[in-house]
Amino acid sequence: MIRVEQEGSIDILTLAGPKRNALSLALMRALIDALQAARGRVIILAAEGPVFSAGHDLNEMIGCTAPQAEEIFGVCTELMHIVQSIPQPVIAQVQGGATAAGCQLVATCDLAIAATDAWFATPGVKIGLFCSTPMVALTRAIGRKRAMEMLLTAKPVDAVTAAEWGLINRAVPASELERETRELALSIAQAAVYTVSLGKRAFYEQIDLPGAEAYAFTRQTMAENAMAGVAQDSMRAFVEKRKVG
Repeated sequence: MIRVEQEGSIDILTLAGPKRNALSLALMRALIDALQAARGRVIILAAEGPVFSAGHDLNEMIGCTAPQAEEIFGVCTELMHIVQSIPQPVIAQVQGGATAAGCQLVATCDLAIAATDAWFATPGVKIGLFCSTPMVALTRAIGRKRAMEMLLTAKPVDAVTAAEWGLINRAVPASELERETRELALSIAQAAVYTVSLGKRAFYEQIDLPGAEAYAFTRQTMAENAMAGVAQDSMRAFVEKRKVG
């Protein structure tokens, strides 16, 4: 259901579930476990098959009870929290469609690269199930008006537009998707683990704070960072014009 591979300092987690990688309870729980168990410096989240993920498994929702529905969306919310709370940056490698909760997962990842023929949509409104939880990550990635248009119209957005809107970092030819994603991961993996993990945590803690509070928080964070051994050693090496590490 989740294929786990290691390439040096990179962990590659590949969605390999049925029904176009639908985010069933089992798949989401397996992904949570894989993310928490990852020990690489960077994680790539990829997918098998023609699409990245078609979103929730609707078969689990038909005829479900209120507690069952709350469990589904609770586990989904936990998954999104895990993606952003683990110390490693998570890069989505997207091919084909990423719809509903699949689009939410891409929007939640720290970074995302997609094939130019990939597409994104939040089509729940067409089946009477408004994409309320996906809109949390979507709105924060692309802004209110664009998110509302996607949510209300269910129209798909192509990868080039998604890059312009900020849903993904960039769109690349499908033949270059894997190479481009790994190059990005390797460039991040060169930095110190402590520095990257502290930076990721600080990014999400400050992002929704008012400006003054964000500066107060990041001032303290940067002071903590500057006192760390890895920063002291690296700054000293830079000033002395010698190779770091």
